Amino acid sequence: MEPQSLIEMILPEGITTYFDITNIVKEEKSYRIYLSEKSISPLECAADRFISKGFFDEIAVQDFPIRGKASYLHIKRRRWLNVRTGLTVYRNWDMVAEGTRMTQEFAIFLKAIARYQAGKC
Repeated sequence: MEPQSLIEMILPEGITTYFDITNIVKEEKSYRIYLSEKSISPLECAADRFISKGFFDEIAVQDFPIRGKASYLHIKRRRWLNVRTGLTVYRNWDMVAEGTRMTQEFAIFLKAIARYQAGKC
């Protein structure tokens, strides 16, 4: 088994489709896993052209414990400039969850992080 497969078993299923793991920190009482949204433009607005404009502030979400230690996912979500409208948008996780095959756990996870920002595509 490759290390990537092990990581995918620990994280919410499907998360590596949309996020890169940028760092993992082992602390005395917890693990911190840092994730950045991949540079894949929002397909739910496929008719428009987007330019990546960096990230929103990082949020931390507590996940299931790993080996008796708390685990936290530190998530940086990408924001996009819609070239046609000039508006800043981000991926609509409700549409992604509805239009793809993913576990209920991952869909709930995505919806939970979506409530931290407004301005969906």
